[in-house]
Amino acid sequence: MSRNQNGPLAGLRVLEIYGIGPVPFCGMNLADLGADVVLVDRMQVGAEDNDLGKRAIMNRGKRSIALDLKSPEGVETLLRLVENCDVLTEGMRPGVMERLGLGPDVCLARNPRLVYGRMTGWGQEGPLANAAGHDINYLALSGALWYSGQPGEAPMVPPSLIGDIGGGALYLAVGVLAGVMSARATGKGQVIDASIVDGSANMMNLLMGLRATGQMVNERGRSLLDGPHWYRTYRCADGHFVSVGSLEPRFYRILLEKLNLADELAEVKQNDPDHWPQVHERFAALFATRTRDEWCALLEGTDACFAPVLNPDEAAKHPHMAARAVYSRIDGVLQANPAPRFIGTPLAQPGSIPSRGEHGEAVLNDWCKAR
Repeated sequence: MSRNQNGPLAGLRVLEIYGIGPVPFCGMNLADLGADVVLVDRMQVGAEDNDLGKRAIMNRGKRSIALDLKSPEGVETLLRLVENCDVLTEGMRPGVMERLGLGPDVCLARNPRLVYGRMTGWGQEGPLANAAGHDINYLALSGALWYSGQPGEAPMVPPSLIGDIGGGALYLAVGVLAGVMSARATGKGQVIDASIVDGSANMMNLLMGLRATGQMVNERGRSLLDGPHWYRTYRCADGHFVSVGSLEPRFYRILLEKLNLADELAEVKQNDPDHWPQVHERFAALFATRTRDEWCALLEGTDACFAPVLNPDEAAKHPHMAARAVYSRIDGVLQANPAPRFIGTPLAQPGSIPSRGEHGEAVLNDWCKAR
């Protein structure tokens, strides 16, 4: 089966213009939830494209049609598809779709109910709108990168999950789904301007609330979530790592009891940053005395707020992850299964990954008939 025809979004038609990063990840989420996502592929792969072929997990469950959008025939074919879809998503630089003759005004004229989702790093407008950038740059400008470093060290670059996926793809998905709800209620579509700087800054509101109370400050290593010894990772005797996140006092007490440090640290206030470096050294020395598995045997499953740091292969085999079937291996490729889960409209196994242009004729037959 090329796509998942079950799920809460069954019947939703999404046209995804070829791109990288957030847009295809958004399309994967929608396809996982049952939407009919048609990927408009390029006729040929360019030198800058990262063609993963059948390993392109973000294309799973989609159908593919290959069009030359620089030709009048390709543009007209796309507009015929636009007439019969609910959502179009694109991740070009501002103005590119307009130059192709496929901007929002043209598409909404062909389909007034269309939700036109636009994904960029900097946004459609502003001094940096047309500048190149990547995840690290958007996080840096939005403020989201600030708390990732330790005192005296440069900020640590996180995986491209916070910007591209968290601040980008997921905000685009929320935006287009909200747009669809509005279009179904009013009969009018609209443009969704989703940018990674906007989404990343919006995600900061959790920390901004803590900042307003003084629990997060502009000095690294002295805030609630970026410096305490009880919210860190530690190296074990075997070179592996574990994590502790005993934020609440009652969980912190459990951690100290499990580590046999309750008496030794009885006079140390948990939230006093002046003591954090010293206690961090004590924790680091202690965790280095046992292997990761030994710490798991002592702490995992307790309210000490503990978890081992696992690589993806290890994570897939962990008893909790295996019991919930979080990961699966499809066509030899390890990948996470759809999320979240739905009780009333359970999701099928993820659909297969299409070849470029594989479903061109079928899509035209399906979509260009009267709905």
